[in-house]
Amino acid sequence: MTIQNVRHPDGSCADLFLEDGRIQQVGPAGSLAAGTESSIDGDGYLLLPPLCDCHAHLDKTTLGLDWIKNEVKPGLVNLIANEREHRIAWGLDPYRQAVRHIRSSLGYGVLAMRSHIDVDTQHGLSLLEGALAAREEYKDLFHLQLVAFPQSGLVSRPGTYELMDQALAMGADLVGGVDPSALDRDSKGCLDAIFALAQKHGKPVDIHLHEPAELGAYDMEEIIQRTEALGMQGKVAISHAFCLGAPIPGLVPPLLEKLARADITIITCGQPQLATFPHIQELAAAGVKTACGNDNIQDLWSHFGTPDMLQRASLIAMKNLCRNDSELDLVLDLCTRSGAQLLGLESWEPLPGGPADFLLVKGSCPAQCVAQPPVERMVFRRGCLIAKDCRLLDC
Repeated sequence: MTIQNVRHPDGSCADLFLEDGRIQQVGPAGSLAAGTESSIDGDGYLLLPPLCDCHAHLDKTTLGLDWIKNEVKPGLVNLIANEREHRIAWGLDPYRQAVRHIRSSLGYGVLAMRSHIDVDTQHGLSLLEGALAAREEYKDLFHLQLVAFPQSGLVSRPGTYELMDQALAMGADLVGGVDPSALDRDSKGCLDAIFALAQKHGKPVDIHLHEPAELGAYDMEEIIQRTEALGMQGKVAISHAFCLGAPIPGLVPPLLEKLARADITIITCGQPQLATFPHIQELAAAGVKTACGNDNIQDLWSHFGTPDMLQRASLIAMKNLCRNDSELDLVLDLCTRSGAQLLGLESWEPLPGGPADFLLVKGSCPAQCVAQPPVERMVFRRGCLIAKDCRLLDC
């Protein structure tokens, strides 16, 4: 297949020749002959790496369901209990909803994802089983990491540790956790359990840390200490990390220095309703690895959002007051290359000899695609056009 007249981020135009799932040749625009049935006019669309969603919840989405009237009371504990008690009665079949989320993601050009899947004593491993089945079905199109996520509590709910142990044995890729002090009320016990599971199964860690200010900083220090003591540098991520936005003099800079030293990745989602959040410019300046995700998409926590990581990039850019092109380019990098690095993907650049996995977007430059996410897109996976204008094609 030949794709003619695509635009590189530097403004130059080129033709691509794709064969056997790889980019076999790149030449100046007009240099590669177009075939009659196997050529596509790139129409000057911008060539970008595929998108990555590094923080998702495939088992939660209500995509494809009728509107669910949600009367949940505010507060983390209420949100967790509301979902745990009602998700099955309201039709959240874990396999079907995971498939819907994956297919919608593919339509937007998201080819890789890390999703947290609830493991609790009420639902056991049924939610993970659904996500594993969906992953198997779409393994040729979609790279999916699954996190065993004890959202209702780990050490505070007897039996959850054993379920987490089973979840990791049956195919979950990472050990999850959430708010060791605020939710489990036992920082040491919770973090010891998380890292014990990671050591036993040889798997990385990704912990939700919503805790604010000094409380969040305390648990972050504890995570850093265990990461270094156990030699797990490069294998730990902290999602949200709201304490890094606390307006407390002297609190954040030492944490950033320690995060960079321990090679811990921060995953941010740019939720618009939150007052404090980690600032991507500060993370970059401190050398802290960063990636981005959509988090909750049309579920019992939030009625809002789509799986489109370009829209999420735009939201994160607005949240961080990104104004110049270099800052907008940084946000796109967090949603593509940096995300791929976190997920362990070797190549995420549309280069000669590399995989023919890329996104063509109607836009003049990467910064414009973040500031004004276009609908007009073409998504290629292993050299095949799989989605157009944010809709997955029959493939």
